[in-house]
Amino acid sequence: MSAHVIAFVTVSSAREARRLSDALVREKLAACANIVPGVRSVYRWKGKVETASEQLLVLKTRKSKVPALIRRVKALHTYAVPEVIAFPILAGNPDYLRWIDESVK
Repeated sequence: MSAHVIAFVTVSSAREARRLSDALVREKLAACANIVPGVRSVYRWKGKVETASEQLLVLKTRKSKVPALIRRVKALHTYAVPEVIAFPILAGNPDYLRWIDESVK
């Protein structure tokens, strides 16, 4: 299994995106956070279909950091149930993967 992951986190605003991204990178839980604005989400919440305008954080980190990343996102996030989903990085530029390792030590 890959040692590196990409994690997705959706947030409600640009301000929240910057706040979470800054904290996660500063605390070495993520090497990098890309903020993707203009995400339109459709989801079921409390029995109703809802829609929301959101921003997506694309975080690069190590698999070993995911439990701490989830805990920190839950502590900082404005949502009752924040999305944190991690996917393995199957292959990549070895130099970039080493940079992730160095950035989250």
